[in-house]
Amino acid sequence: MSIEKLSNAQIAWRAAQDIEDGAYVNLGIGFPEMVAKYQPEGREAIFHTENGVLGFGDAPAEGQEDWDLINAGKKPITLKPGAAFFHHADSFAMVRGGHLDVAILGAFQVAQNGDLANWRLGSKGVPAVGGAMDLVHGAKRVAVITEHVTKDGKPKLVEKCTFPLTGVGCITRVYTSLAVVDIEDGRFILREKLKSISMDDLQKHTGAPLHIDKECGDLVVPENGL
Repeated sequence: MSIEKLSNAQIAWRAAQDIEDGAYVNLGIGFPEMVAKYQPEGREAIFHTENGVLGFGDAPAEGQEDWDLINAGKKPITLKPGAAFFHHADSFAMVRGGHLDVAILGAFQVAQNGDLANWRLGSKGVPAVGGAMDLVHGAKRVAVITEHVTKDGKPKLVEKCTFPLTGVGCITRVYTSLAVVDIEDGRFILREKLKSISMDDLQKHTGAPLHIDKECGDLVVPENGL
C-alpha cells in the first residue's frame, strides 16, 4: 500500500526543532548530518565531531573546501568563531564524560525498550561499531531519525532488534517518516503522527504496539523550501 510520508529533509527539520539553544550536539554520519541545516531561528547549537572539532559551521561552497577541515564523515566543514580543535582521544573523553547534550543517529532498527541497531545488517555492514557505541551512552539525550519502514516494507520500530546492537536501552525518541515516537518504560509512546495516516495503518507499519499517553498530536512540517 502506498502511503504519504515525510522526506528526509522534513524528518531532519522536525528533529532540529527539539534541540535547545546552546546545546552541545553530535550528529551521526550521513542522514543525521542534515539536522544541522534546520536550527530554529534564535537558537544555535554547538556541533561536535568525533575526529576533534567543536563549533563547526556549514559546509563550504563548492571549490572552497579545505580538506584539513572535515567531520567524522569525511565531509568538508567551516569553522564558527570560537571553534576548537583537540585530539581524537580528548573528543571521546568529552563523549564518555557526559558533556554532550544531544546525539542524533540513524538506525536499522529501534526496539521498544530503547535498544538501537545501526551499524551492521546481520553479516553485512561495516566491520566495527565505531564511535556510535560511545555516543549512545555518553550523550544526555539520544534520538534517532529514520524511515518508518525499510525499502521492502519491514518495520524499523520493532519488539526486539534482530541485528547486532549499537547500544542497550539508549534511545528515548524516534523521528520517522510517519510519526514521532517516545520510548518510555519499555513501550513505544506515540506523540505525533501524520494526519493523513490512520492509527490502524500506522500500527500495521510498526513492529511493536504503539501506545498513546493522553493525546497524540499532528506531525506538521514545512511542505516546501527544505
